[in-house]
Amino acid sequence: MEQDLNAVAEQITTIVTVYGLQVIGAIAILVVGWIAAGWLSRATGNGLRRVKNMDETLNRFFVSAVRYLILTITVLAVLSQFGVQMASLLVVLSTAGLAIGLALQGTLSNVAAGVMLLLFRPFKIGDYVEVAGHAGTVGAITLFVTELATVDNVHIVVPNAQVWGASVKNFSHHATRRVDIVVGIGYEDDIDKGMATINSVIEADSRTLSDPAPLVAVTDLGDNSVNFTVRTWCQAADYWGVKFDLTKQIKEALDGAGVNIPYPQRTVHLINESAD
Repeated sequence: MEQDLNAVAEQITTIVTVYGLQVIGAIAILVVGWIAAGWLSRATGNGLRRVKNMDETLNRFFVSAVRYLILTITVLAVLSQFGVQMASLLVVLSTAGLAIGLALQGTLSNVAAGVMLLLFRPFKIGDYVEVAGHAGTVGAITLFVTELATVDNVHIVVPNAQVWGASVKNFSHHATRRVDIVVGIGYEDDIDKGMATINSVIEADSRTLSDPAPLVAVTDLGDNSVNFTVRTWCQAADYWGVKFDLTKQIKEALDGAGVNIPYPQRTVHLINESAD
């Protein structure tokens, strides 16, 4: 019995001696790799922020790529610590990758679409877009999904394959936008007076641009009103504020000038036929 216990103790000592240093070395490599991945990714992000015209979308992509690259190298180093041959491992990974790729074709199409979005950049983080039936501000573009936040702060996640395969309407792409408002006045009112009143409201708003010049034109003779199309340009960030304020101010200015904005109305003629 004593001999058996001694044999077991010798085996445990051998295992600890042979593999203990490997385990300690593997743990040390993991710790160093984890720290290095975090430090290098932060350093990459800080360095890219100093680059002129480097947008946040590409910044986040490169930071993420550096982090995962370091972590992958760390895992390979840990495996080699236990005697795993890299050539054999690569063969296994290639075979597994082929099988996984066939099983996850949809996921890989999202990855491919994510790469195309990052390369061609039809939009960037912070842009307000309409894509794949959803509208919102772009919060993040990853290799798999695009994240949007709607105006009422609802979080939407759209697979990249749907984003890349659909038309994209980017409301933030250009620095300026055109505000369109339709205003109707009564048929008995002075058209020139109405147009002059509207123009004065546009000119009084410092957010509207003089180039391109604003437009106030009669575009429709409706059933109940003479309709003006009002067009003026402003900075993209001021679009909704200008549209809301001008709509209110034009109504108040026309009221003050004695120009009526008529209610929808219909004239009904009653025919009284006398009985025979």
